[in-house]
Amino acid sequence: MADQRGRGDGSPAPRKGGPRQGSGSGRPQSSGRPQSGGGARKSSDSRSSSGKPYDRDRKPYERDGKPGDRDRKPGDRDRKPGDRDRKPGDRDRKPYDRDRKPGASSAGRSGKPGDDKKRAPRAASDRKGAWDKGPRDGERKGPRDGERRGPRDRAERFERAERMDRSEAQAIYDGPPLPDDITGAELSASVRAHLKGLPEKLASRVARHLAAAGQLVDDEPETAYQHALAAKARASRIAVVREAVGEAAYAAGHYAEALAELRAAKRMNGATAYLPIMADCHRALGNPTRALELAKSPAVVRFVPAAKAEMTIVEAGARRDLGQMDAALRTLEVSPINSKSREAWVVRLRYAYADTLEAAGRLSDALTWFHKTNAIDAEEYTDAAERAESLEKRVDRSAED
Repeated sequence: MADQRGRGDGSPAPRKGGPRQGSGSGRPQSSGRPQSGGGARKSSDSRSSSGKPYDRDRKPYERDGKPGDRDRKPGDRDRKPGDRDRKPGDRDRKPYDRDRKPGASSAGRSGKPGDDKKRAPRAASDRKGAWDKGPRDGERKGPRDGERRGPRDRAERFERAERMDRSEAQAIYDGPPLPDDITGAELSASVRAHLKGLPEKLASRVARHLAAAGQLVDDEPETAYQHALAAKARASRIAVVREAVGEAAYAAGHYAEALAELRAAKRMNGATAYLPIMADCHRALGNPTRALELAKSPAVVRFVPAAKAEMTIVEAGARRDLGQMDAALRTLEVSPINSKSREAWVVRLRYAYADTLEAAGRLSDALTWFHKTNAIDAEEYTDAAERAESLEKRVDRSAED
């Protein structure tokens, strides 16, 4: 153990594994080099004065010749005076713990003898590490009641959202119940021709949903829209399907969806017949300027009379939205409102003109045109008769005043 401790004369211990100086190993020492301790080693370090290799009366722990080292044991290199009761492995004691009394163990922190043996172990909930300092003032620590955090919680939320998305997508795919009397044969031959590229059963299902949407679009526009979405879920790359979805969405008041679907249909087949509905969607979405741009498209000139009349009505409405009442009236006056035809587009033109006259304050002229509209509206496309009756009362009151 002498080569593990510092030497009594202040010289450092020899390096581990190297020969001991003066141990009698037989190797000559370099006489020309000074010793690491700064002086020559005394002969009493390795031999007794009698010249024997060791002194039988001398105990091994007296090699350094220090008084008071008789009680030292192996492993007590760093032992300090007053630490006699300290045992190996007593690591809880820290050198800076000056307030503790000598001999107090880590378990008996109260300072009473025997506490380290009698004290019961603490519960796991009472054990706090140095990092657990408790919440700060005004700071909530830990999740709320019923709330969990972490990767597992995020995964569960993602799964719930995914299940909801799947259920919603499945509901759209299934669509509303199909009436038994709707077979798909109600569609025109041109529409059925676009479905021939689909498998037979799939084409039949799509055709039935499209036929149901066409039958319900006037009375139940929302249900018609759901039927059209069911057809789209099965055949989204067919232009006539996207057109049907756009028209049903427009009838149900879903103008943004209608505009998106009609744009998709226009990209697929290049058709321009949807421009009046697209322009009116822009009006409904608060963009009358864009509606006027579509109304001036070169394709409008080649429109059939019905489509051209619809675009004229949308253009006049956009002028009214911009506060241009005179321009709206001029737009309608140059249209064929005096046509002798009794078709629906003539009825709608006359009705739009009468409504604009009333909005402009020309009540007598508006009453005249409401009567003219009602005269050709045998199918009652409009409420021109009710509007005329209501306006007559207002005109009469105005005349009395």
